[in-house]
Amino acid sequence: MSTSVDEVRADTIPWYRRPRVLDVVGLLARLFLGIVLVVAGFAKVGRPLTAQRAVQAYEIMPMGLAGYVGLALPFLEIVLGALLVLGLFTRPVAIVSTLLMVAFVIGISQAWARGLTIDCGCFGGGGQVGAADTKYPQEIARDASFAAAGLWLWWRPRTLAALDRVLFGH
Repeated sequence: MSTSVDEVRADTIPWYRRPRVLDVVGLLARLFLGIVLVVAGFAKVGRPLTAQRAVQAYEIMPMGLAGYVGLALPFLEIVLGALLVLGLFTRPVAIVSTLLMVAFVIGISQAWARGLTIDCGCFGGGGQVGAADTKYPQEIARDASFAAAGLWLWWRPRTLAALDRVLFGH
């Protein structure tokens, strides 16, 4: 009995590197990051002044610009999250989402390094808090995990149950 080269190769691939397993990991990363972005966006979208104040508290950009960013950010998060949940334009959306998470990590890190005592405002709220109420290490770790999910999708955008597969065949 002869064995084809493809059969031998498939048998030698470790289970964790098989395409189906990688597709499932991609699905989990896509849903993880997408749902978080949708939840974060909806937590802020109905409270524009709070969202503006949260961005302004970082003291990175002029107050007026920070206000506009605070107004736009919830809508951007909802759109990015919805596209990820649907699996539509996965790689470009993953790139933007990853860069957004890296920007959040940098923003939180600089606030911590400068001694600001603020709530990140990631899921609503934001602004000044007491020094004992800051959670910078946890917020940085959390956003880094979201960035890791985005990096995975940037590297390997093919996932299960994605509209990309239906519409574009990948």
